[in-house]
Formats: sequence, C-alpha cells, structure tokens
Amino acid sequence: MLSPRARAENRLVLAHVYVATAALCVGAIFGLLQGLSRASWFKAPPAFDYYRMLTAHGVLMALVFTTFFICGLAVFFTYRAVPRERSMALGWTAFAVMLVGTLAAAYEILAGNATVLYTFYAPLKASPIFYIGATLLVVGTWIVAADVLINVRWFRKNRIGERLPLVVHGTACTFVMWLIATIGVAIEMIFFLIPWSLGWTPTVNVKATRMLFWYFGHPLVYFWIMGAYLIWYNVVPLFYGGKVFSDALTRLVFIMLVLLSTPVGLHHEFMDPGISAGWKWLQTMTTYGVIVPSIITAFSIFATFELAAQRKGERGFLQTVRSLPWTNPAFSGPALGMILFIFGGFGGVVNASYSMDALVHNTMWIVGHFHITVGGPVALTFVGCAYWLVPRLTGRELWAPKLALAQTYTWFIGMAVMSTAMH
Repeated sequence: MLSPRARAENRLVLAHVYVATAALCVGAIFGLLQGLSRASWFKAPPAFDYYRMLTAHGVLMALVFTTFFICGLAVFFTYRAVPRERSMALGWTAFAVMLVGTLAAAYEILAGNATVLYTFYAPLKASPIFYIGATLLVVGTWIVAADVLINVRWFRKNRIGERLPLVVHGTACTFVMWLIATIGVAIEMIFFLIPWSLGWTPTVNVKATRMLFWYFGHPLVYFWIMGAYLIWYNVVPLFYGGKVFSDALTRLVFIMLVLLSTPVGLHHEFMDPGISAGWKWLQTMTTYGVIVPSIITAFSIFATFELAAQRKGERGFLQTVRSLPWTNPAFSGPALGMILFIFGGFGGVVNASYSMDALVHNTMWIVGHFHITVGGPVALTFVGCAYWLVPRLTGRELWAPKLALAQTYTWFIGMAVMSTAMH
C-alpha cells in the first residue's frame, strides 16, 4: 500500500506524463495530415492551412511532449531518490504554469494566429498570446528546476558524506544546462518578440532574435537527449539485470553535456550573413566536442549489455544482442531508439561541418536529421519508458503489452524509412 505522500507524488508525475501523451497524439495527427497533404492525398481546408498544421506539429511534438515528459521524469527520479517530507505546492505550481502556457500557445496556433513554426523567430510574427504562452511554459520548467535543486541542496545538507544518487546527479545536470540555455529564449521573448507583437516597438532585430533562439535551440536538443540518457542509464538496465558500467564515467558524461552543449547554437546559422568566418569555425570545433559524451554513452551502454550477458554465460556480439529482452516494450522502445541515434549522430557530424552544411542547408536532409534524433531515440525512449512508468505509478498492468510492443517496432520502421528518404 502506497503512503499518502507517494500517492500524491505519483499523481503529479502522471499529470505530466498524460499531458505529454496528449501532445504526442495530437501532434502526430498533424504530422500525418502534413504527410498526406505533401503527397496530394489530402487537401487541407482553407481555414486550416498547411503551415498551421506544421506549426502545431512542431510545437506539440518538439516542445510540449518532450518538456512535460522530462519534467515528469525529473520529479519521479528526484522524489524517489531523495525521500523526505515535502510540500507538493511547488511541483503543482510548475505544472499549472506549464499547462496554462501550453493551452494559450496551442489555441493561438489552431486559431491561425501563430503560424511561425516551432522556431518562432522574426521576421515571422505571431500573436502576443502565443509568445506569452511559450514563455509561461519555460517559466514552469524553471520552477521544476528549482524543485530539483532544492532537493539536491537538502540531500547535501542532511546526508553529509553520501554521494548524490546517480539519477539525481543526471537530473540536476540536465536542468542546470536547461536553465543556462533558456536564458536566450527568455531574452528573445521578453525584450524582442512580445513588445514587437504588442506594437510597442515598430521593428525588431531579426539577426538578434535568430541568434538568441539558437542559443536555446540547440541545447534544447540536448535537453531531450539528456532526458533519454537518464532512462538509458537508470531505467533500461532494470529490464535485463544490468547495472551502470561506470558510475564515475556516467557522471562525467552529464557534466560534459552541461559544459559543451550550450555554446554551439551558431552552427545553425552557418549560412547567415553578418557572422564572421572565425565564429563559424569556432562553432564547428565546439560542436564536434559534444560528440565526445555521445560516444562515451554508446560505449558505456553496450558495455552494460555485454557484462549482463556475460553473467548469463553469453559471449560475443550476436549472443549479447540476442540475450536482451526485445519482447518487452519498455526495453524495445529505448533500444530501438539507440539504433536510430547512431545514424542521427552521423548526420549531426555532417551538419556541424561548415563545408558540408553548405550542401545540405535548407534541404530535406535537415528535416530527416531532426526526425531521426528527436523522433527516433527521444520519442521511442520516452514512450517505452511510459510503458514501464505508468503501470508502476498506477499499480495496473499494461492491458495490451503485445500492442505496445508492436507500436515500438512500427514507429522504429516508419521513422527509419521516412528519415532515410528525407536524407
């Protein structure tokens, strides 16, 4: 029987997961309609144009789905690993602020007042309500970050001499990076886009808004990836009897991501005029640096697989892969996502190179890369984790585990085919 405190914590986590799931479902519908529209199999009504669908798909899938799920995951990991008496007021306040902001922004998108795509920088202009709603979503995540860091501080103060639990270390690093990254989008919103959309300023500095967005926009990708890493390192090993290959190496990965993931956003502006070649070269070098923790993660995760297989008497690559629980949707989702991330990483190296980026810029390659990173490893990992997390929080079993398993493989095949075609 769960304690009242545990039940209250579960409800908060479930609230985040359910909103994330709703955003995923609605965003996926818009994605399907876009595909059918591009193939001339569906004609969107004039009152609901293609770019309205595109904006709704991008915002709901890339921002709302991922942000709510990671915040729910952060609450779950932190509250479980740091058991203490706590008020739920801060957590519910964060959720409420995020939800209000999401509903406001979504309404403006669906009303046709914010067809600015998920990047939302000038010269495209949206309703001020959209910008305010997006800002509230970010402010809500700051409250979640504060909640996580308050628990870290409590642990340091009351568990003197004990090492911060690995999952809390990773969660805290994720939100420290997020706090640093969202400074850019907060400045863009508060000092540029909101006054401009309200008519308080006649013009806006387009280059500044683009730069501030990408100061946030590329770390946003690593916010997603760090959320997936939290699951790969701390949840996935539960399904095959494994354990983290190296506690110290895992902690180093998250610290490196904090240090390396934020100052690389300019590589999204390689083709922009007004930015010197020197800065672009520096961004190429620093972006390559972010590859290092990803390579370490690839090594560590497979080492974990191999050590677990060896304990079962299995030897060799094929035997190791065969020994993994591929019929468990909570494992197959993240594991298939890892496979897609390998190819997403290769594409990222191309995008990070100034000379190669000049070839693929403004082509479907970029769209394919985006989908094989967020649509592959991140989405599959989060959905697979939900197949484990929701039953754990509700005390119920999955009513159709075979359907869940089929979902992970269908998503993997579809994303692989679509992204390959785009590339």
